[in-house]
Amino acid sequence: MTAHPAEHKAVPEPPPMRTLRELRTALRAHGHPGDLEQFEEEVDTADLDDLTTVRRITQRYRHRVLLRLDPVGSAAVARPIEDITDELRRKLAGGAR
Repeated sequence: MTAHPAEHKAVPEPPPMRTLRELRTALRAHGHPGDLEQFEEEVDTADLDDLTTVRRITQRYRHRVLLRLDPVGSAAVARPIEDITDELRRKLAGGAR
């Protein structure tokens, strides 16, 4: 089954996030309130010689920016817990389509 063009919303082009400076700029423009401060705190306390940890931190915040820019992702994150719980109950009860 193919979707009708009206059902697709254009996802804005993500900002560049290849460097810490670019990621900071993206968080400032597109992050949730407090994301930039939380990112700075995590980077400040991380051992910068531990590249796995630094990579994990940067990937997590890049993903947050990408979710904010994606209308479907933003809507999914904003869903009330009650809606998700009800949907899971229906699926577990076999009532899902």
